[in-house]
Amino acid sequence: MNNKRSLVSVVDDDESIRESLPELLREFGFTAQTFSSAEEFFESDCVDQTDCLILDIAMPGMSGPELFGQLTICQKEIPIIFITGQIDEAIRSRMLKLGAVECLFKPFSDLDLQKAVNEALRSN
Repeated sequence: MNNKRSLVSVVDDDESIRESLPELLREFGFTAQTFSSAEEFFESDCVDQTDCLILDIAMPGMSGPELFGQLTICQKEIPIIFITGQIDEAIRSRMLKLGAVECLFKPFSDLDLQKAVNEALRSN
């Protein structure tokens, strides 16, 4: 039986998110890794090991949707949960159409995050 804990990578330029989410994800039973930029994640060894990616939409440099596009081009099929501080249903529906598992508006509840991650891992 494989007891490997799923790796959830968090990419967000907001330091408070990078500090709080890994703790929460570990409470849910996952392994967590954080990155302050899309470029940092894309160039890391974690890309091939990530089971679910929590990705901020708006970041300096490469945006979340741009990273999603790069991963698609490289045929890296990682379930993605977008997170954004911009509460806009049009953005949410656009991200879901792109293929995201979920798009959560900050601040989101622990339960909403847990549900989204579980759904992402089921789709993997």
